[in-house]
Amino acid sequence: MDAIAQWRKQWFDYTQYLRQEGFLDDQFAQLKKLQDENSPDFVVEVVSLFFEDSEKLLNNMASALDQKVVDFKQVDAYVHQFKGSSASIGALRVKNVCINFRNFCEAQNLEGCLRCLQLVQQECCALKNKLEKLFMLEQQILAAGGSVPVME
Repeated sequence: MDAIAQWRKQWFDYTQYLRQEGFLDDQFAQLKKLQDENSPDFVVEVVSLFFEDSEKLLNNMASALDQKVVDFKQVDAYVHQFKGSSASIGALRVKNVCINFRNFCEAQNLEGCLRCLQLVQQECCALKNKLEKLFMLEQQILAAGGSVPVME
């Protein structure tokens, strides 16, 4: 088996793992389908924007939850926005934490919100590492003259 075939197999196994573990869902595969020769970096760019926005939203949530009087409606608005952007890139685990987070906002449960904020930060960080690894594999395949497999 040549290097390209090995990397493609690694890529395939890794994307399967990311889906089984709930890091990514079908929406990510849909995103990948929008990528073509004219926009080879489409997914990397979309994902980079997601992480830039995430950082701002996470900071906004943290400072909103740090106020003497917490405006849960405002926190919920941030979480709702975050849920939407994570859903749009197929970040399933992040989206699911946000769904839970919104329930705590509705209940005005500060402790629950703070726990969810931590979870969202952890999931975001984990996802970022996993996607960086995926994109590195793709770069290796392309650099070797291969083509990145299509996600099922």
